[in-house]
Amino acid sequence: LLFVLGTVSCTLFLAVNGLYSSSDDVIELTPTNFNKEVIQSENLWLVEFYAPWCGHCQRLTPEWKKAATALKGVVKVGAVDADKHQSLGGQYGVRGFPTIKIFGANKNKAEDYQGGRTSDAIVDAALSALRALVKDRLSGRSGGYSSGKQSRESGGGDKKDVVELTDDSFDKKVLNSDDVWMVEFYAPWCGHCKNLEPEWAAAATEVKEQTKGKVKLAAVDATVNQMLAGRYGIRGFPTIKIFQKGEDPVDYDGGRTRSDIIARALDLFSDNAPPPELLEIISEDVLKTTCDAHQLCIISVLPHILDTGASGRNSYLEVMLKMAEKYKKKMWGWLWTEAGAQSDLESSLGIGGFGYPAMAAVNARKMKFALLKGSFSEQGINEFLRELSVGRGSTAPVGGGAFPKIHSVEPWDGKDGELPVEDDIDLSDVDLDDWNKDEL
Repeated sequence: LLFVLGTVSCTLFLAVNGLYSSSDDVIELTPTNFNKEVIQSENLWLVEFYAPWCGHCQRLTPEWKKAATALKGVVKVGAVDADKHQSLGGQYGVRGFPTIKIFGANKNKAEDYQGGRTSDAIVDAALSALRALVKDRLSGRSGGYSSGKQSRESGGGDKKDVVELTDDSFDKKVLNSDDVWMVEFYAPWCGHCKNLEPEWAAAATEVKEQTKGKVKLAAVDATVNQMLAGRYGIRGFPTIKIFQKGEDPVDYDGGRTRSDIIARALDLFSDNAPPPELLEIISEDVLKTTCDAHQLCIISVLPHILDTGASGRNSYLEVMLKMAEKYKKKMWGWLWTEAGAQSDLESSLGIGGFGYPAMAAVNARKMKFALLKGSFSEQGINEFLRELSVGRGSTAPVGGGAFPKIHSVEPWDGKDGELPVEDDIDLSDVDLDDWNKDEL
C-alpha cells in the first residue's frame, strides 16, 4: 500500500512540476520567456514539447538531460510543458508528445527533429544543424521569414506592401489609425498560411493602389508576438481580422484567393470612404482626369443659372450628391456643367442644346455613353444608374470617338445669375412727339 501511494504521489508531483527542474541543463521554456530566450536569440536551439503524463516523454527525459549537458555552451536545449502551456504547443503545431523542433538561423521556420531518441542521436543532429547554420553565415545567407526584414532587403519585393506588425508596433499603427486594416495572424509552420502568403501579398499591392493606401493588409507572426495572439484569442492559423477605428475587430471569413481578399477590401474602403467629389467642368483637365481615373463618369448638364437661380441649381446638385453617396461603392466620377458652357461636349453626348437638366454616363476607355431617359430626380437617376451597374441600358459611341475641345470657364460663384448690362441709349435728341404723330 505504501508503495502504491508513493507511486501516486510521484506521478502527481511530476504532473505539477514537469519533467525538468532548475538544476538540469535543460532550460524550461514558457509563453513568458519563449520569445526572448528562443526567437530573439542568436543561438541554435533544440526544444522538446512534452506532456508530464506521457510515457515516451518520461523515457526521453534522461537522454534529453544528458544531451543538454553535453551541448552546454554550444547549443541551447530547452523543454516546454505543452500540456500546461497548450497555446505555445498549438502555435508550433504540436499534435503528439514528445515533439522536438530545431530553431536555427531562421527562428520563424523551426524544423522537425525526426532522429533517434538517444542522447548520441540528439547531439549528432544538433551539431549537424549547427554546422549548417555556420556554413550559411559564412556564405552570407541568413534566415528570415518571407515577410521579414531580411528577405525584403534581399529582394522579396512581391511582399513589399504587406505591413509587418509586432506587439510593440500594433497599437500605434493599427488602433490609432483612421485607415482600415486587414490583419493576418500566421504561424511560419502552418501550411495554410504558406498557401495564403502569395495571395495576401498580391492582394496587398492591388488594394494599396486601388484604395490609395486607405485599406492596409498586414501580417503578425503569432508565434513571436504572443501578446497580440492572446489579446485577440487567436486559436488557429491563419486567422484574419478586420480593424476599423472605433469598432471591435471582426473576423474575415471570406475566400482566401487574392480576388476574394481584394473584393472585401474594396467593400471596406467604399463603406468608409466619403462620397466622391462633384466637380464642375471648368477645364479640359477636370474632365480628362476624372473620366480617365474612373470606370464611368457621370456628367450632368444643368440649366442656365438665369433659368433656375442659385436655389434651383443647388437642388439639382443636391440630387447628384445623394446619388454619388448612394453609388460610392462603384467609385465613379461625378461632373457637371452649365447648359451652353460646353456645347461641343453636349453635342458629342447627344444632348445638344435642349432638355435640361440632362445626364450622361460615359465610359472613357470605350468612348461610349448612355443617356438618362427618365426624370432628373432621385428616383429617375437611381433607376438609370441601377441599370448601368448591372450592365443594362442602351449605349452609343461618343460623337467623334473622343472628347471634344473643352473650354476653360470661370467656376460658378454660387450666386444667382445676372442679366448682361445693356448699353445706355441717349434718347435726348429723339422727338417722341413727332414719332408718335407719324405712327398715328
